[in-house]
Amino acid sequence: MSAAISIYRPEFLGSVQDGCRNHLKFPRTFAFASWNMTMDYKSHQTMKKEEVSIQISTPLLQPKSKPLASNGLQFDRPPPDDEDLVHQRRLEFGQFVAREAVIDEELWTAAWLRAESHWENRQNDRYVDSFKRKFAEQEFNAIKKKCGGQYGQTCTCIVTVRKEQKHIKRTVIKSVVATLDLCLRHLMHGESFPGEREKSHVCSINKEIPNKYAYISNLCVLKAARRQGIAGNMLKFAVLTAKSRGIKQVYVHVHRNNTPAQALYQKIGFEVVEIASSQLVEEQTYLLCLNTEKLNNAH
Repeated sequence: MSAAISIYRPEFLGSVQDGCRNHLKFPRTFAFASWNMTMDYKSHQTMKKEEVSIQISTPLLQPKSKPLASNGLQFDRPPPDDEDLVHQRRLEFGQFVAREAVIDEELWTAAWLRAESHWENRQNDRYVDSFKRKFAEQEFNAIKKKCGGQYGQTCTCIVTVRKEQKHIKRTVIKSVVATLDLCLRHLMHGESFPGEREKSHVCSINKEIPNKYAYISNLCVLKAARRQGIAGNMLKFAVLTAKSRGIKQVYVHVHRNNTPAQALYQKIGFEVVEIASSQLVEEQTYLLCLNTEKLNNAH
């Protein structure tokens, strides 16, 4: 039996607290070089037991009544053709492909996956469907703003989609099975790691290249797609994307009691930032970091 894993999103980076969320705005980068990678699915079977996933008790469906932000979205449209994405970075593994979300319907589906994850433990609440639709609406708008290009930073919504099959026609909403955010940011003056409280009294950004880092958040996987190496491969794709943009440090938060997620991150190469642990006692999380310069080419 596989237990669900919740990915912690810290307050200073835009958190989910009691159903409310504070959103920061980050831009999107469209200038992608051609980067196609194919991974041997069989060689990643060991990742199955460490899959990070979410428990979804209801199917991922188009909302019964479209919220205002979804006006104009075509939920029954097919996903983008591979031929149209030939110049986009992608990572193929098994029956899936990890890449950047390219159409609004994919962003909406990513938002709905996050809504399911956020409310998964309250499925018996009589208003849970309304809560999830409202959450998805807010998350969709937040993703659009973060990826829209503000504050001199870059945020990308990464999705894992099912590979195209000749005799199977899928709608875009049934194609997306997982999502995460990859944001590129700068440390504040005086910080040695993101969110350091003692040193970041002056709210100014240090835009020197060595102080730029990547942060991964909002990782979730559709229940029906668990145990297929999706979370691990999507994380690797995010790390490789950050490395290709000259980023040396990639950060992520994980709950201290979430040993399966910790094992997954550590297998990829993340290590606990010990100097950050003391200020994260109250949140019961660890800050993990991966140095892309030490990244094994086998990843």
